[in-house]
Amino acid sequence: MSTHEQKCAIVTGGGRNIGQAIALRLQQDGFRVFVLDVAAPEAETLQADATEVDLLDAEAAKAAVNAIVGRHPIACLVNNVGIVAPAPLDEVRLEDFDRLMNLNLRTSIICAQAVAPGMREHGFGRIVFNTSRVTKGKLDRTLYSATKGAAQSMARTWALELGSAGITVNCVAPGPIATTAFWQNNPPGAPKTKAITDAIPVGRMGTPEDVANAVSFFCDDRAGFVTGQTLFVCGGVTVG
Repeated sequence: MSTHEQKCAIVTGGGRNIGQAIALRLQQDGFRVFVLDVAAPEAETLQADATEVDLLDAEAAKAAVNAIVGRHPIACLVNNVGIVAPAPLDEVRLEDFDRLMNLNLRTSIICAQAVAPGMREHGFGRIVFNTSRVTKGKLDRTLYSATKGAAQSMARTWALELGSAGITVNCVAPGPIATTAFWQNNPPGAPKTKAITDAIPVGRMGTPEDVANAVSFFCDDRAGFVTGQTLFVCGGVTVG
């Protein structure tokens, strides 16, 4: 890996689980990492450059990211923040539609609009979305899969628009990963949960660090010829 000296990264939802693992990995890669999350990061090394902000509040999100961009050149943006709200079709709540679309998608647009001008000026940038294997289809994920599918489509559009400026845009699509969110939505010992874990070809659950490793690749200086792509970090469950 290159050292990424003097480069800065923003990770939304970087306070815990996959987001925190991504932020810590980028620190190891040499980035100064700014975390935007509703709560302070659990990892002490991330706390100094963390901003507690409710990213569902568009104006607060704009103010938080612009404050960072105004002081630091951002080389990498990881659009990680997201909520799931699982429900079968008949129980999908319309009020959750706005909530998921705003947090999972609008935040990405707000952050990208803030960092893109500086990336263009420097002729370099890396934008990575954390999407999900649910875009291949999963029960009880109407709204979540809609936001993640839209994110992958947005990434391809941005890849075309920003590529000539040296900015790449890619997606990492995890699943199943052992996070608190996974266990909340898939109770340990439940038959449905066992079916998920038993179907993983590599024979284990993924870890947040597995996802962070893929994000690290996309953020590397040497990954400049890869853009508009989605890499499934799923232990093989999307194969076949």
